[in-house]
Amino acid sequence: MVLGDNIFFGHGLPLMLEAADACAEGGTVFGYRVADPERYGVVDFDEAGKAVSIVEKPPVPPSDYAVTGLYFLDGTASARAREVKPSERGELEITTLLETYLHEGSLTVQRMGRGFAWLDTGTHASLLDAGNFVRTLEQRQGMQTGCPDEIAYNNGWISREKLAENAGKFSKNDYGKYLRSLLA
Repeated sequence: MVLGDNIFFGHGLPLMLEAADACAEGGTVFGYRVADPERYGVVDFDEAGKAVSIVEKPPVPPSDYAVTGLYFLDGTASARAREVKPSERGELEITTLLETYLHEGSLTVQRMGRGFAWLDTGTHASLLDAGNFVRTLEQRQGMQTGCPDEIAYNNGWISREKLAENAGKFSKNDYGKYLRSLLA
């Protein structure tokens, strides 16, 4: 599950996601170091680096690691979610659900280190930051970011012919031009 206002980027991210997806039981979440952890659900680690709790928007954060909006949860998540009660803020918190996994020892917290970008675009300013980040990457690298047709083609989900057909549908814009460049 990924929250719709989140963007992730980084070399090795697909491998990290595949490893999380391979776990049939329990859950995996991703911790990301932030400068303002009080805005997020924050992971509290013990001296050995093991996650011991997740605290939603703490006034005094136990660490600088926010839980990102990307979750791999097993088939028990729906039943667990039905048991979640509103918090003191009157909201159903994802951290409450995650803590059910954590307390039974079936939640893994993967830290996203340097080289990864997590952009939570829930405010106007952060949405602009994300747009500028993506634009900079695309302009400098000459590659699209998160291009569904490219991903499908590279994974063998669509043929070269289908990629060419899709490029034709967008022949009047940069997306179509980019798809055509993949065929060269």
